[in-house]
Amino acid sequence: MKLNREKILHETFRIGILMKGIDGALETIGAVLIWFLSPSLTQRILRLLFRPKLAHNPHGFLSNYLIGALQGLSANKLFASAFLLSHGMTKVVLVIALWFDYLWAYPLMILVLGAFVLYQTVRFAHTHSIVLGVLTLFDLLIVWLTWREYREQKRGRSSGRRLG
Repeated sequence: MKLNREKILHETFRIGILMKGIDGALETIGAVLIWFLSPSLTQRILRLLFRPKLAHNPHGFLSNYLIGALQGLSANKLFASAFLLSHGMTKVVLVIALWFDYLWAYPLMILVLGAFVLYQTVRFAHTHSIVLGVLTLFDLLIVWLTWREYREQKRGRSSGRRLG
């Protein structure tokens, strides 16, 4: 029973960091696009991508959130691009290191995600965004899984075996 639970938690960790890696790659791509595209073109592209949602419920929560985010991008192009690039590249590098079981990456991922969680918690206190709350809970889950996996990796290496 314990082996099955351990395997499930290990696979959940792998799926979770894969999701973080994909998210980091998308943030990095988004940062580059924000930097190189004009704010009006960026807004047109995003409106085109989210047109079905905006048309379905133009005054709904998600629509209002998207419109606010689009307006924020225009006002803070440099900040948005730098934030997304640093956030995205950090996650991509750490996820790659975790995927290859570099032991140093585990505590660094915990530290970085912990900092993100603190920032997101402060933002959540001001915005009360459900999306941000869910993302913060997901990050907390990944922190816990990373801590668990780190302990397992250290235990396995001290006994001469490697997990993965």
